[in-house]
Amino acid sequence: MKKLSVLAIAFVAIAFAACGGKKTQATEEADTLKSFEQQQIEASIKMHFDSIAAEISKLPQLPFLQENNGGLALTKEEKQVKPDYLLSPSVADEATTLAEKYRILSALNVDKKIASLYEMPVEDYDKAIAKLSADINDPSFKNIEDSGTLYETSTALYEGMEQNGRINQFWQLASAALVEQLFVASKNSDKFLSIFDDEAAANVSFRIVLILDAVNRLAQYDPEIKPIADAIAPLDVLNATTVDELKTQVNEAKDKIEAARKAIIK
Repeated sequence: MKKLSVLAIAFVAIAFAACGGKKTQATEEADTLKSFEQQQIEASIKMHFDSIAAEISKLPQLPFLQENNGGLALTKEEKQVKPDYLLSPSVADEATTLAEKYRILSALNVDKKIASLYEMPVEDYDKAIAKLSADINDPSFKNIEDSGTLYETSTALYEGMEQNGRINQFWQLASAALVEQLFVASKNSDKFLSIFDDEAAANVSFRIVLILDAVNRLAQYDPEIKPIADAIAPLDVLNATTVDELKTQVNEAKDKIEAARKAIIK
């Protein structure tokens, strides 16, 4: 699963209160039903994210990656051309709401990993991420300090945020990471999709569509999810059955992916 830390570049609750007075039994039953439905939607999103990770873990190693001291590193040739499309750490200063801080934190974490692989300076990323983490002050982050694989990290974070009453912000993190990963992949589609077969292309893109649909339904219960749902909705064009279809769709959707990215980090 170590390759997932790099292939994070692949395609990687409202409480309805009565207006004063005691709730009626019908209202309580409706609230219980909505809560159950919301939990089911959240569970399905997590399952689809895990399914994407599982599918990617089956793929062969990217050709521009090599083993290095028990980890993975870019080849010398790949590191010669530095990416010029990563977010500037200064975007952290633009975040005002809690949801925005979660989203930008997530996107910057993705880009910091990429910058590190290309041996680019990451000190400013570290400072921006540290500041956002301090502003957010989410005790759930402690759950991932000793996590190993991407799956272990996401599961530990999900469980921690659920226990700490911040599960609604988990979807901010996950959606921002997905969009940033799609954006990076769209800049290097020939390289990243070279290891996909038709089955992987179909499974990953299908899961993305399911996530988009579930996030849209989740927005009915959490208004802070609505901007996320609106931003990623156009990405439903990524619904391929073959690698060739996926390559074409990613190339044709570059503008939509970039627009989603801008909407996510604003």
